[in-house]
This record gives sequence, structure tokens and C-alpha cells, in this order.
Amino acid sequence: MRIALIYDMIYPYSVGGAEVRNYSLAKRLAEQGHEVHLYGVKLWKGPAMIKKDGISIHGVCRYTQKYNFKGNRSIFEPIKFSYYLFKSLTKEKFDIVDCSSFPYFPAFSCKLYSKIKKVPLIITWHEVWRDYWYEYLGWKGVFGVIIEKIVSKLTKNIVAVSNKTKNNLISLGVNKKYISVVYNWVDIKEIKKIKGSKKKLDIIYAGRLMKHKNINILIKSVYLAKKEFPDIKAVIIGDGPEKTKLRALTKRLGLEKNIKFMDFMLKEQAYGFMKSSKLFVLPSILEGFGIIVIEANACGLPVITVKHKRNASADLIKDYNNGFVCKLSEAHIAEKIIILLKDNKLRENMSKKSIRNAKNYNIKNIVTRLEGIYKQCSGN
Repeated sequence: MRIALIYDMIYPYSVGGAEVRNYSLAKRLAEQGHEVHLYGVKLWKGPAMIKKDGISIHGVCRYTQKYNFKGNRSIFEPIKFSYYLFKSLTKEKFDIVDCSSFPYFPAFSCKLYSKIKKVPLIITWHEVWRDYWYEYLGWKGVFGVIIEKIVSKLTKNIVAVSNKTKNNLISLGVNKKYISVVYNWVDIKEIKKIKGSKKKLDIIYAGRLMKHKNINILIKSVYLAKKEFPDIKAVIIGDGPEKTKLRALTKRLGLEKNIKFMDFMLKEQAYGFMKSSKLFVLPSILEGFGIIVIEANACGLPVITVKHKRNASADLIKDYNNGFVCKLSEAHIAEKIIILLKDNKLRENMSKKSIRNAKNYNIKNIVTRLEGIYKQCSGN
């Protein structure tokens, strides 16, 4: 099959859960003999189309800026991407197009292409924001709510990455028979090969530094845990509009020797730091799946996350098994950190259970299922 995967950001030039998912999917499908094309924004030097790992990667335009001065996604950049995406897509004929729902506007380009070329369209939903739009954009969030609902009606071929995302789509009025739940995955074999970093750490976080990730709560938790463990070591890997504020908070709390910030890196490097850490903390309130939880588990790390109606990653955790789910509070998170750092035997036991849990999300079986959905939709 000729398959087009659409998302404005492309790994390894941008690092995030959706980017890593799409790239690993494309690579796996290419290894199985499919012709796979990734379409996104051009984030690299050189020609607009490059070949990498058997994948054709298309950069259809450049973004001037991804976020505005408030730290929110720019609206106009995805509109520009959608225009150039349509122009680029119409030069090709694919058997299937799989477009990530966010940032919404590209889904309209893909729908138009699907109609003109009579090509099946799948829209993959990583998360559904619903009323979170109002927290993100204030009163302007009403436009996000409307566009999200319209996009949910563009196709009857829908992939949701978690049951929570499926249920949220149903709440938008999507017929449940149109939705296939296909969990995100990890490559267990790849992770096994990675050696731990020489830098020994207690706590690690890796991901975007966005407001909803609540990394300020993590920093305050480290401040509280430091009273029990004065030499506690944490690393925060990632980038985003909150980084300057988070660095300032770290300095204000006197944690500069305890918390180190590192820029985004290739996932293999991040796995190395995970393997040299004792636990992972994810205080995010907005996760459509939370692949980083499974990646951390695969590296042997119990994960501390928070209970919230929008946080699907909490569904991946069982207390005292592969992590803890607690309230969004520095005191509660610090309490769980202290439990794991104090009790080596408990942590080692949970580490083994974490690795076993990650095996349920191995890439081979899950990608095979997604490939089957592609074949069914395209008639191949």
C-alpha cells in the first residue's frame, strides 16, 4: 500500500508523543514492504523531500513560529501548513491517508483530497479537548470547541489511542461503531538495547514544557522531598514556552544543584537517562494516552502521575504495581516520591512489574492491528 501519514511535526526534528508514534509506525510499515510518506512542516536543512529509514519525508512549508507569546499554539501557522499540504498531496495518489486530528486544519485538507482522489481517510485522535479549550484560549475557546466537533464528523474511519479518547469522541456525538481503539506502543527490543547513562538520577521527566504538564508542581515536590533527601537529583528533559518560568522557580527555591534542565533529545538518549533514574513523574492533566508512561515502564521506572478527568495516562497505572496515581498536589506527589526513594525493595519490585506491564504495548502486535485497519479501509 501507498500510505500517507499527516501531522505538522515530524520526528526526529520535533520530539513529542505523536511525532514518535508516527515515525515508528512509518518505519515499521516500510519494513513490511509498504510505501510510506510522512507529511509535515520542514524543520531541516536541505531539500523539501528526504528519504530516511525507508520513509519519504515531505516538508511542505516552514513555520515562522509554533507558539505565540502566551505559549499557545499559533492558529495561522497550521492554516498555512494545511494549504501547502493540500497542494503537495494532490500530486500523489495514495491508498490510505491517516491524519492526526490536531491541529485540526490539516484534517480539512485531507478530507478534500480524500473526496477528489477517492481515497479513504482515517483521522487518528490522540486526545479530545472539549471544555479545556476555554482554559487554553479563554472565550475564544468556543471556536476550538466548534472546530473540534466538526473534525470529529469528517470521516467514519476513526482511530482513538485510548478508551478515554474514544469515550470523549462519543460525547461529541461520534457513533461508537466508527471508532477503533488502537493503543500507542513501544519497541521493547529497541529499549532493551539501550544502556543507562553514567549520570545517576532519582527523578526524571521528559516531554514538552507546557502549562498543562504542571512541571511547576514537580519542582515544588522535589523541594519538599529534599527535606528527606538533601542530595536528591532530578532531570527535566524537554522544551516549551514554560521553560523560562520553570528555571526561575528552580532558582527561587534553591534547587539549582538538585534539578537540571536538558533540551529535547533523541528518544534513545532519553531512554539512557531513564535507565539511570529511579522513578518518573508525570503531573500532566491532559494526556490522550501517555506513551511516555509505557516508555518509562519499559526502562524499569515506576511512574507517578495524577488523577484527572483529562489524563488518560492514569489509566495505565496501578498503585504499588507500576507506579502511583495521586492528587495534583506537590505534597501528594512528594509523598509518593519519598516512598519510592526510601524503600529500595518496593521500588525494585515495582520496577520488575513496570517492565512486565510495558510488554503489553509492544510494537509488533499493535502495528499489525493498525495495518489491518488500513487494509480494510482501502480494500487491499
